[in-house]
This record gives sequence, structure tokens and C-alpha cells, in this order.
Amino acid sequence: MNIIVLSRNPHLYSTQRLVEAAKQRKHTCEVIDPLKCDIIIEKKNPAILYKGRVLENVDAIIPRIGSSVTFYGTAVVRQFEMMKVFSVVESQALVRSRDKLRSLQVLSRAGLGMPKTVFSNYTKDASEVIASVGGAPLVIKLLEGTQGLGVVLAETNNAAESVIEAFHGLQARVIIQEFIKEAKGADIRAFIVDGNIVGAMKRQGKEGEFRSNLHRGGSAEIIQLTDEEENAALKAAKALGLGVCGVDMLQSSRGPLILEVNSSPGLEGIEAATKKDIAKSIIRYIERNV
Repeated sequence: MNIIVLSRNPHLYSTQRLVEAAKQRKHTCEVIDPLKCDIIIEKKNPAILYKGRVLENVDAIIPRIGSSVTFYGTAVVRQFEMMKVFSVVESQALVRSRDKLRSLQVLSRAGLGMPKTVFSNYTKDASEVIASVGGAPLVIKLLEGTQGLGVVLAETNNAAESVIEAFHGLQARVIIQEFIKEAKGADIRAFIVDGNIVGAMKRQGKEGEFRSNLHRGGSAEIIQLTDEEENAALKAAKALGLGVCGVDMLQSSRGPLILEVNSSPGLEGIEAATKKDIAKSIIRYIERNV
């Protein structure tokens, strides 16, 4: 098969592993920067031009679209779909998962547990919002943040009000979330491919850090999920319609709470923690569908 990895950086670990896994299974695989694709829209003849050549005979794509280029990256994925090319992550699901507010609404409708969350539109009444998630300590997140950037833990109500007002002053939209103390700065990531959990890890924030992201110096280890955690992760992936994703959860006294569902999860942390060939699972997923 001809497989294309849509990635802006061919040297990233995840991109390289996907190319490697595809070639090991005797497929041809090319890395293409979605931002360098020109979309040709014509009646019944959708096409994509890349560096002066028309992309033809593509069997499948693996979108690795960074959040900063979601709009155009998704348009490229949609164009491939119009050309009847199989996508590991569908364009609609990609858009749905990138919109933090929308994805939380979808997950809540599916009956999934999550930290109590408030989204406000530049409210002047910060104290009311703070009270509605149970007061400080609480977590304030930028709607557009990734990899733990734009996430603040406010220890007191006064600090929370100051941070909310500062973000609003910058015209930045935020969500305010209750702080799950018993999680102790750790979260779980379940990696899902085609409705199956292919690996799970527990990520622990470094000393004094409540964010567990590996990019922020956190550590990861393999974990055996409980039935409840497995069910929550699979249900979340299904609710958002994602064939490949990472579901991030907190362990709380009231069961697993979904933090977010990542539609372009990195492979490095999960492969190192689980010693599993996750890239191969993604290529096998393509083989089953194309």
C-alpha cells in the first residue's frame, strides 16, 4: 500500500516510527507536510498538489496534525477523504477532539465522569465561577493549550480570580476545573487503536509539579487498567469517533475522570513505558481497513 504520514516534521519520533513500521510491513510510506499541500476543488474531481505534483494512488493517511495548524491540516485530511482515501483519524473527529469545550460536552452527554468544569465567556463574576467548581485549589486551562502549556493551578480563591482576570484581559478563553487532590499529580493515558487499548501508562509529575506531561519532566510507567478505566477510555474514544487516540484520565475517589482525548498522541512515551510496538498496531489497523 501507499501510506502518507501528514506531519510537519519528518524527524519527530512518532513520525519516524510510523514510517519504519509501514516499511517493515512492506508498504511504501512518505511524510508530507500538510501546510505545503494545495487543495484543488473541482466538480467530482478533488485533488491535492504537493510541491508541484498531484498526489495519486494513495491508500491511507495517518494525520499527525499539530494543534496550531488544525484548521488547514483538517482541510487536507478532508480532501483526502473526498478522494476516497482511508484516514486513521477522520477529519470530523479531529475537529471535535481539538475543541476542548465541544469534546467535554460530547463526553458528558456519553455519561462519562470528568472533573467538574466551567467554561465562561469573559465573565466579570469570577468568584461565582470559582465557587461553582468547589473553590480553590482549582485548575485553569487555556482552551488552546497543549502539552501542559497554559495550565495553571490556583491554590487560593484570590489567586484564581487574578489568573482568570489576567487571561480575560488578554482575550484568552479559559476553562476552570476542580482540582482532583487524590490523583497526586499523576494521570493515566490509555492508547487506543481501532476500538482496542494497545497500551496504558501512568504519568507522574515531577516533584512539586501537578502537571504530569512528559514534556514537562514527568515520568511514565506501564500500568494495568481496571475494568472501569478500560470502559471509560473505550467509551470516550467511541463518543468522539476516534480510531486512534490517547485518552487521559485521573484516578479519583469517584472512579476514573476523563481529562481529555488526544487525537495525535505521541508514541515515544507510551512505547518506552509499555515496550510495545504501537506504530505497528496503527499500520495493522490500516491493513484491516484498506
